[in-house]
Amino acid sequence: MKPKKTILCVDDNEQALSIRKVMLETRGYRVIACNTGEAALEAFRRGGVDLVLTDLIMPGVDGSRLIEEVKTLSPQTPAVLISGRVKIYERDTLADVFLPKGMYEPAELLEKIRLLLVRKRGPKRPVEYPMRPTARATVA
Repeated sequence: MKPKKTILCVDDNEQALSIRKVMLETRGYRVIACNTGEAALEAFRRGGVDLVLTDLIMPGVDGSRLIEEVKTLSPQTPAVLISGRVKIYERDTLADVFLPKGMYEPAELLEKIRLLLVRKRGPKRPVEYPMRPTARATVA
């Protein structure tokens, strides 16, 4: 059995956090749920996080700042930024994906997470090219 991927899920709205946590766990992910950016940074620093899924607008460390910190510590860790108040995110962000709340289906979120995790992992196994004998030219 392959090890479960761990998603750090962050939202100051407890209900939204709980719904996302259940949705991700039923799809086989291990979820670390945090309701502040500060708690999420602490959890991330402990290690073992494969992807960060965070709300944008939170008190204290917001989602954009959280992703900046995560990318500083681990540039290859994928990050998804979600917002209910902002429909189009125009500020510079290091997030790999931005999704406005209510503007996407849960299946779309799950597919984006799956693709980001596959991209992080890379190909399943190294591609090996068969060795071809080198052609030698003979001069007669």
